[in-house]
Amino acid sequence: MKKLLTVLVVLLLSLSLFAQGAKEGSGVTSSPFAEPINVNVVAIKGPTAMGMVELMEEAEAGAVGNIVYNFSIEASPDAVVPQLVKGTADIAAIPANLASVVYNNTDKVRVLGINTLGVLYLCGYGDQELTSLEDLRGKTLYSAGKGATPQYAVETILANLGLEVGKDIFVEWKSEQAEVVAALAASGGDAYGVLPQPFATTAIMQNSNISILYDLNDAWRELTGVELVTGVVVATKDFIEANPDAVDAFLAEYAESVEYVNTNTAEAAALIEKYGIIKAAVAAKALPYCNITLLTGDELRAALSVYLEALYAQNPQSIGGKVPGDAFYY
Repeated sequence: MKKLLTVLVVLLLSLSLFAQGAKEGSGVTSSPFAEPINVNVVAIKGPTAMGMVELMEEAEAGAVGNIVYNFSIEASPDAVVPQLVKGTADIAAIPANLASVVYNNTDKVRVLGINTLGVLYLCGYGDQELTSLEDLRGKTLYSAGKGATPQYAVETILANLGLEVGKDIFVEWKSEQAEVVAALAASGGDAYGVLPQPFATTAIMQNSNISILYDLNDAWRELTGVELVTGVVVATKDFIEANPDAVDAFLAEYAESVEYVNTNTAEAAALIEKYGIIKAAVAAKALPYCNITLLTGDELRAALSVYLEALYAQNPQSIGGKVPGDAFYY
């Protein structure tokens, strides 16, 4: 059945409480979700929200496993952080490094899982080809995201390849993705650009001369042995302590939603547009490149810790001054 995993979670928890009540003579026989639980979930427009859309659709039809989900989509991380700190949001999908910043500065959140892997792609113009990243030597690379994840990821990859910025390769940082596309087109095929999804797909749909040449997640994986991380899902410490069963149920539902999005592209794209994330036409083409996932437990720790350590090496303040310890992880 569609919600089998959640039902099993509830059933096991109910049996556990029943056994405890019988042992203690308390007579406890009710489900931990006997009363509806309200959960406020916030995500940011883009890949970090896409994996939630099937669960959003289920929640719109009514309570899911007696959990009442209240979803909202924000345009930027700046709108999400205050909600986490104040406790008006219980769960949120945000950039991975931002989760570390909020944790280090407030101790208000715990990371539940990685929900988006690498979304950065090396793009070319015209007849450009790229047999390996060594072909970047002597070239100009355009990118947006200076002082954020794109810069740290790109510079870490280049450094590990032995390409010194300003000597072996020239990087020009633009203020927005549209400027990267314009510069790439103006180069006439003599430069490369780094574009994230779904913007890379949008650019290609608007200009057939632009093409994806290399998935930078592959480069990161070859260099570090783990995946490049873009987004995570976090919950507030207070919500986890008050509702651990609801957190587990959410993760089970979320895993089902991610599976649906990754295997039902057309239907998921329609939902992505319905909830105001991006247009369905773009989503349908971009989804295979968005690396939507849900990694928890050991996989979460292995990938996220390496990613945060790489960012710390470049700029400690990009993750809030220090690499989080075990308490950061749910």
